[in-house]
Amino acid sequence: MKTIEIKGSFRKELGKKNSKLIRKEGYVPCVIYDKENNLHFQVHENSFQKLVYTPEAHLVKLLIDDQEINAILQDMQFHPVTDKIIHADFMKTYDHMPIVISIPVAITGDSVGVKAGGKLIVKRRHLKVKGLAEHLPENLTVDISELKINHSIKVGDLAYDNIELLDPKVTTVVSIASSRVALKTEGEEVAEEETTEEETAEDKDKEKKS
Repeated sequence: MKTIEIKGSFRKELGKKNSKLIRKEGYVPCVIYDKENNLHFQVHENSFQKLVYTPEAHLVKLLIDDQEINAILQDMQFHPVTDKIIHADFMKTYDHMPIVISIPVAITGDSVGVKAGGKLIVKRRHLKVKGLAEHLPENLTVDISELKINHSIKVGDLAYDNIELLDPKVTTVVSIASSRVALKTEGEEVAEEETTEEETAEDKDKEKKS
């Protein structure tokens, strides 16, 4: 998993009034949660572009004044109207301690079920995993090449090196649902098989009579 550097500065004042003030100046109030103490700082809103608006997960190296802190983005709050980031929570990480993080699911392959007219339904776009930072992937690849109509891939069907999937094993990640096209195709195949069987039976009867 790649690491993105984000520069910021510690907040000298806290409270709602100060938070509104720094937002007007284009900054986002942030917090780093740690088992020892929590740190309050601010980051310019443009610094989140590569971290938030991306289909991949990343580790974060926070450069706050004269401190360098490794972390992961834990949560974000957006303005209900403008959709701007108004708050961000980070969790400090340690090299020797496993990290719990949500990682995007990347669907690969051309499903045989979709080719037959089925509809691809992605139930989970992120999965929660646990592992050391050095082992975390940017996304979780799920190959649907062999997935048929009315079949699904669940969390229990997936496995990745050096990380643990934390979602329930029965959780459906992706499935192929029936559609009118698929049902029509299946019906035509059944009718064709029945016709072939009838023709074969008729041929055998003719052979017996002759």
